[in-house]
Amino acid sequence: MDQARRASVDLLDGVLGEGRLLSDMIAAPSFRKMPPEARATAQRLAAETLRHLDRADRLLRPHLQKKPPLRGQNILRLGTVELAQGGAAHGVVDACVTLADGHKRTRALKGLVNAVLRKVAGQAPGEWAALPPSRLPDWLRGPLLEAWGRDAVRGMEAAHAVGAPLDLTAKTDPETVAKAVNGARLPTGSIRCDARVQVSALPGFETGEWWVQDAAAALPVRLLGDVRGKSVLDMCAAPGGKTLQLAASGAKVTALDLSKARLQRVSENLSRTGLEAQIVVGDALTHEGRYDAILLDAPCSATGTIRRHPDLPHARDGAGISELIELQAAMLDHALGLLAPGGRLVFCTCSLIPDEGEVQIEEALDRHPGLAVIPPEGDWIEENWRSSEGGLRLRPDFWTERGGMDGFYMATLVKG
Repeated sequence: MDQARRASVDLLDGVLGEGRLLSDMIAAPSFRKMPPEARATAQRLAAETLRHLDRADRLLRPHLQKKPPLRGQNILRLGTVELAQGGAAHGVVDACVTLADGHKRTRALKGLVNAVLRKVAGQAPGEWAALPPSRLPDWLRGPLLEAWGRDAVRGMEAAHAVGAPLDLTAKTDPETVAKAVNGARLPTGSIRCDARVQVSALPGFETGEWWVQDAAAALPVRLLGDVRGKSVLDMCAAPGGKTLQLAASGAKVTALDLSKARLQRVSENLSRTGLEAQIVVGDALTHEGRYDAILLDAPCSATGTIRRHPDLPHARDGAGISELIELQAAMLDHALGLLAPGGRLVFCTCSLIPDEGEVQIEEALDRHPGLAVIPPEGDWIEENWRSSEGGLRLRPDFWTERGGMDGFYMATLVKG
C-alpha cells in the first residue's frame, strides 16, 4: 500500500504540477513495472483525490497558515480523501507521514502532515458529506454556465463527483450479456454494471461477447440507421468501440486513425470479438475514397468525459480548443467530400462546449448549400436530448437516477 500511495502522489504531482494526463503517466514503463494491484490502487487513489480536490482543500484550509509545496499539499489531499471515505485514521496518518519523510522535498513537512491529518481525521467523516461537489475550474465552468445555466452545471459537478459506472455494448444479444454479467439493460441498449468489477474477469470477455463503451458513446452509430452491407468509414476510429458496433451491424468498415499505436488496440478488440474491419493508419484530412456512410467522432476537448477522467480539467487550461474547433470543421468538410450521394454522415464529439457541437453543425449548414440535418428517430430518444438544429445533446447531469452518462453531441447530415 505504501508503494501505491507514493505512486498516487507522483501521479497527482504530474497532473497538478506539470499538466500531464493520468492516461499518459500510467502507460509509462516506470509505472507499468509495479505489481498490477499496486498500479490499480495508485490510479484509484489519484483519481478519487482529483475528483474531490475542492472538498479536500476546504477541509484542510483552516489547519494551514500557508500552503505547503505542491507535493506536501498532495500528500495532505490524498490523506484527507482517504480519511473522508472511511480510511482508518491511524493507518492513513502514519502512511502519509511516512510518505512525507520519504521524499527530500517533503521531509521537513512530516510534523505538519502528522498534526494536520490528525485534526482532519476527527472532522472528515462528519463534514465531508455536507460539502458541495468540487467546482470545475474557471476556464471550463464559465463557458458551461453561459451555455447551460447554473443548475445544469451544478448537476454536472455532482455527476463528476459520483464517477461513472461500467457500460458494455453487446456484440449480438444485450439481454443475454446483461444476465451473464449481472448488469442492467438501459433503454438505449447498453448494459450497465458496477464499476468496481474487474473487466477481464466478467463472463463473455474472453469470448468477445461485448466491449466497454459508455452508453452515450454507443449512440452515434445508431443514427446511421441500417448499415448492413454498406461501406462505412469510421474516420477517427481509435479506441474502436464504434468500429466494433459498425462491424457487428454488418457494415464493411474502414477504421481510419492517425495513431498506429491506438489502432493496435482496435485490432486487438476486433480479434477478441471475432469481428472484421479494414485498419488504415492515415490522416483524416487527406484520406481518399467513397463511402455509403461516415462516422466522424472528431478530436475535441473531451470535456464530456470528466466523470471518467477527473484529471482532465486540472491538467488542461482551455488552451488549444480554438485550434480543435478549426480542425473539426476541416474534418467535417473533407468527410462530406467522401460521402456517396444519398449517404449519411454522423458528426459527434464528447464535448460539453456548444462550439464543438451545435455550432459546428450550424456553421456547416451555412458553408454547404443543400446540406441538411436529419432529426433522429427512435423510442430510445428522450425529448430533452434534442437540440434546436436537429442533433442530440447529452450531458452528465442527465439520467441521474440511472447513474448518468458522458457528455456527448451528435447529429446526422445528408447532402441534397
